[in-house]
Amino acid sequence: MASSPQFEDLEIWQLARKQANVLWEIYCDGTFAKDFELRNQICRSSGSVMDNIAEGFERSGNKEFINFLIISKASNGEVRSQLYRAFDRKYISDLKFEELKSNCEIISKKITTFIKYLKASEIKGFRYIQP
Repeated sequence: MASSPQFEDLEIWQLARKQANVLWEIYCDGTFAKDFELRNQICRSSGSVMDNIAEGFERSGNKEFINFLIISKASNGEVRSQLYRAFDRKYISDLKFEELKSNCEIISKKITTFIKYLKASEIKGFRYIQP
């Protein structure tokens, strides 16, 4: 018997989780750890990327899910902007900045692709599937 899909199965959620963990390792070290405002903001926004994917998925309807994916994509843009501040303040190297920025861009593109898929899907969410 096949199991029900879960948000943890989604590649975009897995990538967002990885991004949040990588960022946590960076902002908990050195001078970045002492910039409480930026550290806390990037922690919240990176967590928001994965959390909004999960919350939208659990709503079970595509329209609501798409709205939460849009919020998730916006939070991911916020992470990218905060990376510029971390880079400008010399908390991360050129190489690490480019790597993290690239990961943000990949997540953003994959969220956009998933939104397009959901908009085109005949199935409008799990609550509409007959048992």
